Amino acid sequence: MITDESLLLRTLVELADNLVDDFDVVELLTHLAYSSVKVLDVTAAGVMLVAPSGALQVVASSSDAMRVLELYELQADEGPCVDCYRTGEPVVNLDLGSSPKWPLFASVALAAGFRSVHALPLRLRGRTMGALNMFGASPGALGPDAAAAGQALADVATIAIIQHQVTLDAQTLNLQLSQALNSRIAIEQAKGKISQASGLDMDLAFKRLRAHARNHNLHLSQLAADVAGGAVRPDSLDRLG
Repeated sequence: MITDESLLLRTLVELADNLVDDFDVVELLTHLAYSSVKVLDVTAAGVMLVAPSGALQVVASSSDAMRVLELYELQADEGPCVDCYRTGEPVVNLDLGSSPKWPLFASVALAAGFRSVHALPLRLRGRTMGALNMFGASPGALGPDAAAAGQALADVATIAIIQHQVTLDAQTLNLQLSQALNSRIAIEQAKGKISQASGLDMDLAFKRLRAHARNHNLHLSQLAADVAGGAVRPDSLDRLG
């Protein structure tokens, strides 16, 4: 179900803002993941994006458990996001406890506490750039309205990325996408430093990093690089409210 239609509308507007402004791809897709959890009442969400090499990579996750599971999905080469990207079609309402699909992925997902899975393509006019993954802790269908809302969120994010890319030549585009994907390494390093300095778990460490970036109108990937490289001290970041 859609938990809050006003939140859905606000999120669509926030994602659409990136059509006319400079933006950080990682922050955009992180916002998509967090918003999907709130709007669609799922336990966790994540986004995979195709690299210039053609390989899928994890770009954003709403929790560290989700990120680890998505990495396993890529390693096992099976799961909802992989299928969604390859076919360009939604994968919805699969109960991992009763479906024989993806035996390797299903066993790991169930052990991590997830039961239902959904994936929606980041697609525009036949071009699929990645997929939005959504996992639930209990069996539950993603109804037609919720599926349509989730696809709308994914579509607006896709349009924002493509709109930003139309002014770039192919070489610059590939460089930008590679930088966006590589920034996940800096984000993980920054999370580790913040966690060590503050005693926060990895999820809260990331929320502190992201909150500081948003509070000070900074690009998330650049702030993460600065923290990881020592230019910004982890204990200097804004504390969570």
